[in-house]
Amino acid sequence: PVERPEATMIMVCGAAATQVAVLSLGSIVTAERIPVGGEAVDRAIVQHLRHNHELMLPSQSVRPLQIALSDNGLTPQGPVSTEIHGRDVATGLARSVRVDTAAMRDAIHTPLLAVLDGIGKVLRDCPPDLVADLVDRGIMMVGGTALLPGLDQMLGEATGMPVHIAERPDVCAVQGLGAMLEGRIAPLVLAPLAA
Repeated sequence: PVERPEATMIMVCGAAATQVAVLSLGSIVTAERIPVGGEAVDRAIVQHLRHNHELMLPSQSVRPLQIALSDNGLTPQGPVSTEIHGRDVATGLARSVRVDTAAMRDAIHTPLLAVLDGIGKVLRDCPPDLVADLVDRGIMMVGGTALLPGLDQMLGEATGMPVHIAERPDVCAVQGLGAMLEGRIAPLVLAPLAA
């Protein structure tokens, strides 16, 4: 409900960038675009496997890897290890390795630090009364990268705020825009301020 005086934080987790904004009274209070998205996380995973396990993983295999890590995959409560299939760097032959998920968390730590820095900047630029709202309401994540298993829990632990994932985060923005264009959602009209 962005038209209310309470603050809402939206985090759009895209492939190439992450955008964080605080909305209140129908407008953007403060926002930040972080040039780190799902592709940076994928690259970190691929590089970790190549350097530490001499395993080449085609980029299209990264998403199944993330799904294989289960709901808590990137959190300490997730599986201790998972088996990854790829191609040996030296021989080019198919090979499987068992990968420690704690090492995977460390591998994606750097791209996620940039996202946390962006969230911190948005919170510093936000008025204190709105930050108090965010402590209760938390962050709403949308975008395909929001589906990365355990990302919401990692952000929640790092920020101390509740983190929610929108229903169908990969398509909800397009569905909302379509509903607006079709007239199923009334345009936002703000009442004028009393003089």
